[in-house]
Amino acid sequence: MNFNNKRVGVIGAGAMGSAMIRGFLKAGLMQPQDMIASDLRDNALQELKRSTSINITSDNSAVVQRSQVIIFAVKPDQVENTLKEVASSITVEHLVVSVAAGISISTFEKHLPSGVSVIRVMPNVPALIGEGMTALALGSKAGKDDQETAEALFSALGKVLTVQESELDAVTGISGCGPAYMVIILEALADGGVKMGLSRQVALQLAVQTMIGTARMIQATAEHPASLKDRVCSPGGSTISGVHVLENGGLRGLLISAVEASTKRSGELR
Repeated sequence: MNFNNKRVGVIGAGAMGSAMIRGFLKAGLMQPQDMIASDLRDNALQELKRSTSINITSDNSAVVQRSQVIIFAVKPDQVENTLKEVASSITVEHLVVSVAAGISISTFEKHLPSGVSVIRVMPNVPALIGEGMTALALGSKAGKDDQETAEALFSALGKVLTVQESELDAVTGISGCGPAYMVIILEALADGGVKMGLSRQVALQLAVQTMIGTARMIQATAEHPASLKDRVCSPGGSTISGVHVLENGGLRGLLISAVEASTKRSGELR
């Protein structure tokens, strides 16, 4: 998609806001002069200006006035006040995108003029290095062009899919919280290697590449995880012995319960 005629503004230049800006620029979607970001912290803005050469301001309304696509990357507890501050400057010509966790599309639509397109986005931490998983949910006024714009933008940060807003809590439970589950598993695998006499460096390298390679293999082949597990488990071998221990310990059920708990908690935070 060509963004030459679309100016993108980001309200909130924290870790995720800054990562989005760098990702969009790295992907060549737009030039620095076509982007503007605002934040209350001058040091964050100056660092962003130094590293990306985009336009910066402490005035959120200036972002709205100079952009066609407005991304709200402020903390959830700052959303309503920010909306009240800029709502009068937003028109139906704008596309509003929110990455604020737990803030519903209806909250935005309630504060914005009638007819404004809103898309709610749930990225995850690996988006910081361009390996994220982002889910989009479309508001009632968001059309195909709006969806394509959001998909093009967030594809610069990794993979993108579109879901119903009612599914975003479950998305949070898997991809939003999943990185924490993955690093616990990685750390435990490395601990196992250390217990068996490997250095921490070697054990962690083995664990990390094993997880990356396995995930990419499933992604590339579309093979069911159970099928790959069965291929690795030879009769009477080392792998099936380890799998037996994991099954006895309830690892599978624990992960399912973790997703369930995170999903429920995400709903409670609204």
